[in-house]
Amino acid sequence: MTAASITKPPATTTAAATTSARLGMMLTDLRLPTIKRLAGELCARSDIEGWPGHRLLEALLEHEINEREARRTDRHRNESNLSPDKRLSSFDFSAVPSVSKAQVMALTQGTEWIDRGANVLLFGPPGVGKSHLVSALGHALIDAGRRVLFTRCSDLVQRLQAARRDLRLPQELAKLDRFDLLILDDLSYVRRDQAETSVLFELISERYERKSLAITANTPFSQWGEVFVEPAMTLAAVDRLVHHSTILEMNVESYRRRAAQAVQVSPARKARSTT
Repeated sequence: MTAASITKPPATTTAAATTSARLGMMLTDLRLPTIKRLAGELCARSDIEGWPGHRLLEALLEHEINEREARRTDRHRNESNLSPDKRLSSFDFSAVPSVSKAQVMALTQGTEWIDRGANVLLFGPPGVGKSHLVSALGHALIDAGRRVLFTRCSDLVQRLQAARRDLRLPQELAKLDRFDLLILDDLSYVRRDQAETSVLFELISERYERKSLAITANTPFSQWGEVFVEPAMTLAAVDRLVHHSTILEMNVESYRRRAAQAVQVSPARKARSTT
């Protein structure tokens, strides 16, 4: 076989492959992975169906934007520390008649309260679903494009104390400023200690009317003197939290206690039915 008899690929095929490779490199440089992945398929479809140029461009950009938003939502959910199964769909509003479902849904669907730095405060005894409800609110806000961080209040207070000892409290507070909503679970378990409550008060003051807080507590405001060491600090903290806030009272019997009682009652009923 002579060199002249070797079949060469058409020049148009080679040019198309070169162009495709160059486009792929440019899309990588521009960080447009979705367009890079779908460009060949959508361009071929565009040629077959005779799309105008703007329709092809719109389709490519729409896919890129949608996937970028999905990736961002996944990142925000992963960083939030929220329990994945605590959603509004699994919260039993009928068990907490004092909480208005419409009011909670309004908080999830209209996020202007986040822009105002307003707060949500949930009160009730242990086991009534405060953490579940506030976590569900956090998930809904992440779906709406907001950043949320869930933490036990005592854990965050210890973290802020360590930052103060290392002379980096302002930097630590600035990190928390990235989150539109900071969820402090179980405020009532913070120790009544000057160092702990002072950094907690500083956090509340720092976010006042700028960034939102959601706080769960087993004790009402009247007993917050057991958390803050000074009456003046207690009054100031309550004043800042209540101003521009939604308060959800959940004073019902514990879910966990009711579930335990149901487990105990069920075998007893079964035993009676067999006698």
